[in-house]
Amino acid sequence: PTAYPSPAGSVFVKIITPQGCVSTSQITLNIYPTVTVNDAEIRSCFIESNPATATFNLTGVPVTTQAGTTKKYYPSLTDAMNGTNEIINPITYVAPTGVAYIKVINTSNGCFSVAKVTLTVIPPVYSTILKDKTICMTDKTTLDAGPGFKSYEWSTGAVTQSISNVGVGIYWVKLKTGECTVTQKVTVYPSEHPVVSSIDISEAKVTVYVNGGTPPYQYSMDNIIWQDSNVFTNVVRGEAKIFVKDAYNCEPIEINITVPNLINVITPNGDGINDMIDYSALSNKKNLEIAIFDRYGSKIFQADKTNGYKWNGTSRGSRNVPTGNYWYSISWNENNDTNTPIQFSGWIVVKNRD
Repeated sequence: PTAYPSPAGSVFVKIITPQGCVSTSQITLNIYPTVTVNDAEIRSCFIESNPATATFNLTGVPVTTQAGTTKKYYPSLTDAMNGTNEIINPITYVAPTGVAYIKVINTSNGCFSVAKVTLTVIPPVYSTILKDKTICMTDKTTLDAGPGFKSYEWSTGAVTQSISNVGVGIYWVKLKTGECTVTQKVTVYPSEHPVVSSIDISEAKVTVYVNGGTPPYQYSMDNIIWQDSNVFTNVVRGEAKIFVKDAYNCEPIEINITVPNLINVITPNGDGINDMIDYSALSNKKNLEIAIFDRYGSKIFQADKTNGYKWNGTSRGSRNVPTGNYWYSISWNENNDTNTPIQFSGWIVVKNRD
């Protein structure tokens, strides 16, 4: 038989030729001792660039103490039995949590046994306390990695749990747990400044519109008294300042505005008194536009450079408009970095001679 299970000992072979001759021979059966192996487990710290994996040194795993053996390493039991897909670099074997197999071979007779090695990736342990922060550009803050780590090493050189007096920037800390170390980054961001998107002026009321930054906003016209409302009333005519700050209470932004003189009545009778509205003082403003509307909302006059930003109660050049109420809208961009749009509106009574 090609396969004959048997203990050690002797078997005999009887050979008979076609002519009937008989010969007998003895075969001695020797059984080599089994290669003794033990399954094992190996743990290794995660790889920072791919935390699901680790680098394992399979050559140091104690799966046998038997002398006169060699080892080969495989990713599966089938590979180990068939001698396929051998692990070429067992000292630096990169793998996720799982198993590998070590084939232990008796060098004198080629017999082998296979040991299973359980691979465990030790996962990273990050600080749950250390978070990104937002502060005012010129402020300082404290970064705290929290307790529970074996050691700390900050990018600033500090080796304490927390670091103080740090400004805007990117920092890191190496946190050691057991034999594993993780590098955790943290960013201190500068707070975004709010931006005055536009300002509406209606008679003595100024309304400020803001976006950006972090609400809620606060508003002031003197940088001393602050209010939550974006509306100022009883504003004095002339040059003024608007201050705005957001929830981070950083240095407020400052906008210079012009509150035009309010004219509500003109009497274009040629006596030199209240004959016209004159906003030529605003001619240095960017994109200055002045429009006059009748009670139906139809534009009857456009003031521009050609007429000196003045209106004398006429329509289409020379025809006097009827006595009555009219409305005007003045818009421009303030001469600042953000070219803040300003909208000024009001009403006017025209008393023309019939």
